[in-house]
Amino acid sequence: MTTPLEPNRETRSEQRAALVTPSYAGDFERCRLLCRTVDRHVSGADHHYVLVSGADVARFRALEGPRRSIVDERDILPSWLHGLPDPFSLFRRHVWLSMRVPPLRGWHVQQLRRIAIARHVSQSTLVYCDSDVVFLKPFDLASFRREGNLRLYRREGALQREGGEHLDWFANAGKVLGLPEVLPAPSDYISTVIAWSRDRLLAMLRHIEAGQGRDWVTAIARRRRFSECLIYGRYVDEVLQGAGHFHDDTPLCRVYWSGPELGAEGLEKLAASMTPEQVAIGIQSFTGTDLDTVRRFAGV
Repeated sequence: MTTPLEPNRETRSEQRAALVTPSYAGDFERCRLLCRTVDRHVSGADHHYVLVSGADVARFRALEGPRRSIVDERDILPSWLHGLPDPFSLFRRHVWLSMRVPPLRGWHVQQLRRIAIARHVSQSTLVYCDSDVVFLKPFDLASFRREGNLRLYRREGALQREGGEHLDWFANAGKVLGLPEVLPAPSDYISTVIAWSRDRLLAMLRHIEAGQGRDWVTAIARRRRFSECLIYGRYVDEVLQGAGHFHDDTPLCRVYWSGPELGAEGLEKLAASMTPEQVAIGIQSFTGTDLDTVRRFAGV
């Protein structure tokens, strides 16, 4: 059963897709820019869901429209998980507290929202896109499907090179799924502009709850070091043996993770470095790149 989050529809189709974006107050203007480029370039989206904390809902309502909804996390996450202003950040940030899991930060809860939305909508394909993404080319979400199978982003055997926390996330994905914590050549499933099957995601939650004997939020968040992308990827490949999916290691978004602030010339060079398959750029906020410069470059 779906909740009122979902727009009324008379029919359901295997080809229906929704765009899903977790965001927060600090990224509001970036999210506004994303929405403008989605409206200009993205087709095949039945709806766009923007997932935010209860404290940010009022601000994000300005982005709502006939094909875009702002989703309050309190409508999709358990009531026992409470987001509160964090005194250790002089109340500039939030911390999520409960008696069931350790204190969580915003990046933890954004991941939980991305999973939780599946129980509240009915689109068969969920395409996840971060709020710092800017689409520059036409992009049809139908391209995620090939002969009835869904594209799963995977860099085979790549995670060993990442090291550090990535291997902890991989191990904890194994723990929560009842799989080995270590593999000889662990694959990486982490990216933006990626697609998940809603049906497989719901099956994953049932698998976790049956295996762990507790609700999925507690099972995942109690270890604190986790990646929703690695959990889903490992579930599809190691539990389902890849059923319903095909693999592709090409990122669809050219991401600028670190470096100096980009001006107009830098943005031109970044766009010129995109592969033919890439349709968007993502610029991390901590690079200091001026958003108005990005907006002018995107032409919106």
